[in-house]
Amino acid sequence: MQHVQAARNFHNEHPMTPPELDPNVTSAIENSFAKQGLMTTIGAELHLVASGEVRLRINARESLTQHHGFLHAGIIGTILDSSCGWASQTLMPLGTEVLTVEYKLNLLRPAAGSNFEGRGTVVRAGTTLTAAEATFYTTNDPDRLIATMTATLIGVRPQSSD
Repeated sequence: MQHVQAARNFHNEHPMTPPELDPNVTSAIENSFAKQGLMTTIGAELHLVASGEVRLRINARESLTQHHGFLHAGIIGTILDSSCGWASQTLMPLGTEVLTVEYKLNLLRPAAGSNFEGRGTVVRAGTTLTAAEATFYTTNDPDRLIATMTATLIGVRPQSSD
C-alpha cells in the first residue's frame, strides 16, 4: 500500500492532463457494458468513461445485501473489478478486450448507504499487463472510503469466428 500512496502523492504533486479519449473507445466501452448481463442484473450504471478511468454507480436494494443489510461484498467486488477492467480498456488499442488476471479486494468498512460509486483508474498501462486500482464510496458521503481493489488485467483480441 505504501507504493500506491507514494504514486498518489506523486500524481497529486505532478498533475498531468490525461490524453483525449477516442470517441470510438467510449462507444466500445458503452457497448461492452450493455452486453454484460450482470451489470443489468445488479442495476449498475456506467457513470463516467475517461482516459484511464471508469466510474460505475449502483443503488442499494434488498436483493443486493448480505444478512446484516449492507451491500454484499460480492457486489462491491463486481463493481470494482469491472471499473478496473473498463478503465484499462480505455488505454488499449481499439478492438482489444480485457480479462482480469488477479485482484485483491480490501473491505474497509460496511457498505451502508443507498447509492454507491466504484472508481477504477489505471496505475500503469503495459503492452501485455495493465495495473489498475479502484475505490468504492457511498455517494451520500464521498469521503467515507468503503473498499479498495488492486488488479492486474490483460488485453486480448477477440477470436475470429472463421
